Amino acid sequence: MLRTVQGGVTLAVRAQTGAKKTTIVGVYGEGATAQLKIAVQAPPIEGRANSALIAFLANLFDIPKSSVELMSGELSRSKVFLLHSVTELKAQSLLSSTAK
Repeated sequence: MLRTVQGGVTLAVRAQTGAKKTTIVGVYGEGATAQLKIAVQAPPIEGRANSALIAFLANLFDIPKSSVELMSGELSRSKVFLLHSVTELKAQSLLSSTAK
């Protein structure tokens, strides 16, 4: 789910659109293919869900939206985000305290 890369960490996300509110639902999959499952209010139309995910992750990790980059999965439910200037340790700590 989390991988350290140059400049930050990547986070694998499974998006669930059309939810009542944007929140972390849990973990989708296991092991190396595990993804953080996030329910998002925005519909998957014209990139709205991607924008909502970027805003949610920026808020969660307390970084500017410009520091959250969608690396892959623009049109897919499975996405990979690059979180600039975030350490794997900080990300793991934040996720363990917020995930159900």
